[in-house]
Amino acid sequence: MTIKKILVVDDSPTERFALTELLSARGYQVVTAENGEDAIAKSKSEMPDLILMDVVMPGINGYQATRMIARSESTRSIPIIICTTKGLETDRIWGMRQGAHDYLVKPVDGAELLVRIQALG
Repeated sequence: MTIKKILVVDDSPTERFALTELLSARGYQVVTAENGEDAIAKSKSEMPDLILMDVVMPGINGYQATRMIARSESTRSIPIIICTTKGLETDRIWGMRQGAHDYLVKPVDGAELLVRIQALG
């Protein structure tokens, strides 16, 4: 699977901007969402090749959104990389149990993120 379109989910405008700049510069098409509800809706309407999911957001958090996307018939094939400040091993394990394919702790190293994206593609 070739990754072309990436959905960036983060309630921080600064994080969304930084990830959009990094990914756009590498030729990826970037779609953004500000919260879990928006992420679930856009995962269905945009059908991205990959989702980068923050955890700490108002309303539906990233773990809940990951679980809903990973268990939905129409979106379960979309890989999700959780990108969060929650760095404990128990947080990572919980994120993977919700259906995430990978887990990165913020601040996300751009080069490391690109390597992980390429590994999925």
